[in-house]
Amino acid sequence: MRILMIIGSLRRNSFNRQLAQIAAKMLEGKAEVSFLGYSDIPYMNQDIEFPAPEAVRRAREEVDAADGIWIFSPEYNFNIPGALKNLLDWLSRPLVKNDPERISALTGKKVTLSGAGGKMAASNARKRLAEFAVFMRMRHMEGEECAVTLTPESFASDTLILSEEDERVLRSQAEKFAAFAGEKE
Repeated sequence: MRILMIIGSLRRNSFNRQLAQIAAKMLEGKAEVSFLGYSDIPYMNQDIEFPAPEAVRRAREEVDAADGIWIFSPEYNFNIPGALKNLLDWLSRPLVKNDPERISALTGKKVTLSGAGGKMAASNARKRLAEFAVFMRMRHMEGEECAVTLTPESFASDTLILSEEDERVLRSQAEKFAAFAGEKE
């Protein structure tokens, strides 16, 4: 089974990347985990949609190969980061020009969400992502999501510090998502 991690922040040592790396370790023995690199994806522009740019084609192939997608996102100005929104815009576009069914790389994909952020633990971003998942016809695993409120110590050290409760919730989410992603249609 393959799970693709998508990190909403492009920062090399982002807290959400750190959270995803911890989750990946929790999935060892349950799933093959990979991380989607997408910093080279151009802004969504219908003038260049067909044929899709190489970076978009590659991202779609990685999504296609995954049994499940786990998105880890911070919250920027009460919403999801622009780079992540741009990626989702590309991935949600039809694969075939003028397809009346509008089948995209995300259609039917299983997804779960987590986020690390300030006092609200990226709650607005996770809410928007859940709405997008439904709109993009993904299969969202509802329920337990790891929502980490960053501590002053995390900000000072640039190192994610998880409480025992955070670790418990993340481990539970990893186990449930492995089972969900592994379910046969």
